[in-house]
Amino acid sequence: MPAAGDDPAPKPKRRTFSAEYKLRIVAEYDAAPAGEKGAILRRERLHHAHVIEWRQAREAGALDALADRRTSAARPKKAAEQAELERLRKQVARLEKDLARKDTALEGMGKANALLELLSESAG
Repeated sequence: MPAAGDDPAPKPKRRTFSAEYKLRIVAEYDAAPAGEKGAILRRERLHHAHVIEWRQAREAGALDALADRRTSAARPKKAAEQAELERLRKQVARLEKDLARKDTALEGMGKANALLELLSESAG
C-alpha cells in the first residue's frame, strides 16, 4: 500500500511488448495452422495487423525499434466509436432541450386558449 502522499505509478493505457515477445508471437503465428491463428490472436489479445507489422519489422531488422512502441490496432476504432457516442449524446441532449422548449410553448398556448375562452364567455 503506498504511503500517504505517494502517488501510485499510473498504469499505461496501452500494452507494450518486448522484442522477444514479438519474435515469439510471430514465430508461433507463422507456424500455426490456419484454424489456430485466430486462437493465438484472441489468447494474446492481439490483431492480425500486429503480427504483420512485427513480421515486416523482423524482416527489415528493425524489430528492436518497435520494442518500446505502444501498439494497439483496436484503439483508433474504439476512439472513433467513443467520439460517435459522444456526438449522439450531444444530439440527444439538444433534442431533449428542444422538446422541453416546445412543451413549455404548448403549455403556454394552452393557458392562452383557456384565457381566451374565459374572456369570450364573460363577454358573451
